[in-house]
Formats: sequence, structure tokens, C-alpha cells
Amino acid sequence: MTNKQKIAEVVVVEGKDDTANLKQYYDVDTYETQGSAISDDDLERIDRLNELRGVIVFTDPDHSGERIRRIIMTAIPTVKHAFLNRDEAAPKSKTKGRSLGVEHASAADLEKALRNLTSNFEDASEFDICHADLIRLGLIGHTDSRIRREYLGEALRIGYSNAKQQLKRLNLFGITLAEVEEIMEKF
Repeated sequence: MTNKQKIAEVVVVEGKDDTANLKQYYDVDTYETQGSAISDDDLERIDRLNELRGVIVFTDPDHSGERIRRIIMTAIPTVKHAFLNRDEAAPKSKTKGRSLGVEHASAADLEKALRNLTSNFEDASEFDICHADLIRLGLIGHTDSRIRREYLGEALRIGYSNAKQQLKRLNLFGITLAEVEEIMEKF
């Protein structure tokens, strides 16, 4: 039996299948939110775990997962984040259903997500992207803006965000205008 890599932080996931998949490859403790209904008690527990050991939020790249991530990010801005791209979270078998999830990710995709953790960026004075930049780059207000935002979110490994949340998400993770322009040149 091979030794599994230890993850020191507690990983917040949505359910038991996500936990089972992570435990196949890692020595990890998880906190399961049991879906998108995250309570104040959950937030208190996650905050305490974050103070004790650190927390990595690793939710599904779908509406429910992003909702959980936003709620936790707002309440506890110091948590870290791991993101799977939508294709990495898709079921590999046609019999597994159509839902996206951490439970479907391969060992390589889990490793990539956990290697590229992001966290809240604290120095807002260095943030140099404005709403007009997002319009100029086609991320807001264009017919293919959604596709562009998906592309940017995947390239930066910060997940998808809608037009309203795009600037906030980029700011939160300290992404610079130069980084965004470099990625969007390849679009």
C-alpha cells in the first residue's frame, strides 16, 4: 500500500461521495456541508476549523457549489480555495448521471486543484482592474461574455463567475489586469 499525501487543512466538500473520492488519494479530514443548505452553525464550525487547522473550500463547479463557496468566502475570507474546471468534475461514465462534482475528479485533476490553491488577496490598493477593463476585454456586455468568463476562470483556476461577480472575484484573488490581458490574448 502506498502512503497517501497528508493534507493538513480540513477540506470543506458538499457530501460523502466527495469525501470518499478525496480519501482514495489523500490522508484528509473533510467537513461535509450536505449540499447547498449551509447554516450559521456550519459557518461557526468552519470558522473554528479554519482557526485551528486552516480550511480549503473544495466545492463542485456548479450553481450550488459556487453558492456555498460565496457564503463561506463572505463569512470567513481567510479560507483557501481549490477549484476544479467543469470538464474535470464531469462524470467519466454515462451511467453516473449528469451532475458535476468533486466525486468524479481523477487523481491528477484533484492534485492539480489542490496544488493551485488560491486565497483572499488582502491589499486592495494594488488592484488595478476596473469595470471598463472587463467590458473592453469582452468579459461583460458581449454576446460571448459567458464563454470568455468561463475561459478566464478555468485559466486562472478561480472558477466561473457571472458578470456581476467577475470584478469581485478577480479582486478577491488579487488578479492583475496584466494577468487577465495575457490570458485573454490567447482566447
